[in-house]
Amino acid sequence: MAIRQSLFGGGDQHLIGLDISSSSVKLLELARKGERFHVETYAVEPLPPNAVSDKQIAEPKLVAEAIGRAVNRAGTRTRQAAVAVSGAAVISKIIEMPASLSDDEMEEQIRAEADQYIPYPIDEVNVDFEVVGKNAKNVEMVDVLLAACRKEQVDQRCAAIELAGLKPKVVDIETYALENAAQFLEHQMPDGGRGRTIALVDIGANTMSVLILHDRHTIYTRDQAFGGRQLTEEIMRHYGMSFEEATKAKRAGSLPEDYAAEILPNFIVDMAMQIDRSLQFFFSAVTQYTQIDQIILAGGCAQIEGIDAQIQERLQIPTVIARPFAQMSVGARAKPANLARDEAALLIACGLAFRAFDEPKK
Repeated sequence: MAIRQSLFGGGDQHLIGLDISSSSVKLLELARKGERFHVETYAVEPLPPNAVSDKQIAEPKLVAEAIGRAVNRAGTRTRQAAVAVSGAAVISKIIEMPASLSDDEMEEQIRAEADQYIPYPIDEVNVDFEVVGKNAKNVEMVDVLLAACRKEQVDQRCAAIELAGLKPKVVDIETYALENAAQFLEHQMPDGGRGRTIALVDIGANTMSVLILHDRHTIYTRDQAFGGRQLTEEIMRHYGMSFEEATKAKRAGSLPEDYAAEILPNFIVDMAMQIDRSLQFFFSAVTQYTQIDQIILAGGCAQIEGIDAQIQERLQIPTVIARPFAQMSVGARAKPANLARDEAALLIACGLAFRAFDEPKK
């Protein structure tokens, strides 16, 4: 088996982005019409509790069934998928290699020196690499992005996809998918993001991923354990509901009146504190930056009504909700009204779907 396992593959324009999170499967398919992107199909399908736990697929059959329902709901005929593993499961680093080496020679050298970069035996990981540019200090060297992930993480996702009758074409990394999707948010950024420092905050059910962009390039990433599940569990405790009942009531907006007065405000306070904490970690780690020009909220928690204004008020930083499809056309099969409702939660799926348009490797 080759050392590389499509962590950076792509370039096939018949590809769906498939974001398998702890709470749902999100499917998105993009097309390009001239210079403009177009949403062909999309679907969001909830997952049973604990089908995915700590970013690992615990019940492949249940996940496969949810993928199958999402495919049917979307009405797509595309059978190749791009999926992502979480940042916590991935080791990535920039290494320097001689510019004169071919891809095959780089692969051979990485295999020979793997123990310098990866704390696992080479046969237990999927590894890929990509030349990202010339080395700033030595013209005879290039900077190479090396990514490695434990095979079981990749195999779990591929197995679930194949059980659903699809073919895994690309295995990406969630933070890279977010970075890819950030290009579709530039219309919301001050000055299109040029010369600005932007915090993209994706808050799902269990994890908050923070991507700091400066001048539209990623300079810092951080994942921490915080998400909408805390709100769901508080609803369960307060109202004596099951997980399924609490999830359904939260999505339908059918909770008692005291929810908006007591339960939700406490969660929003916690969310603001968690975002602020991540920003303080960023300022400590990358000391040349002293301010954030904008926060863009994404993920399921960004669907809370008025959350952007409340976070902005608490942190005193301009805050907006991610709208990646605002400048795309939307096909009838994608149900534009539903897409607008789910838009902020589809950022990782959008970044994965964009992999269809990668330049294929030589």
